Amino acid sequence: MDAELTALAAAGATALVQQMVTDGWGNVRDRVVAFFSRGRDEEIVEGELEESRAELVAAQDAEDEEAAADVQASWRSRLRRTLRDDPEAAAELRALLDELAPPSAALAPGTVHNTISGGVVNGPVIQAYTVTRSGDVTSGESGRGA
Repeated sequence: MDAELTALAAAGATALVQQMVTDGWGNVRDRVVAFFSRGRDEEIVEGELEESRAELVAAQDAEDEEAAADVQASWRSRLRRTLRDDPEAAAELRALLDELAPPSAALAPGTVHNTISGGVVNGPVIQAYTVTRSGDVTSGESGRGA
């Protein structure tokens, strides 16, 4: 399997387990069942998804990150098999992921007010919307202060 499909399977598994523990899971579940059933009994697939959801909720309640990671790994493997066995499934999964993606922060209207206090700044000043734990700026701008 090529790297693109492997990455797609990983992204799909991440989105799937994130959706399983949200209030909107019921709206997404039917689409996911249709995606995974492909010639299988939909009730079996739905049961497997609900079992995974229960495991995730229990893991979240117990703050058991390892158990949650196991559920995600299981669905990642299943997605990889589905993509390997049915190349047309990649387009369907991409469309589903596009639907599940949150609206872009860049499109969200907002007001920005910046204040530099404590004296004169003679070096770089960084303005950022979101900074991840690894320190990567995911959106925003940077500039120099005076």
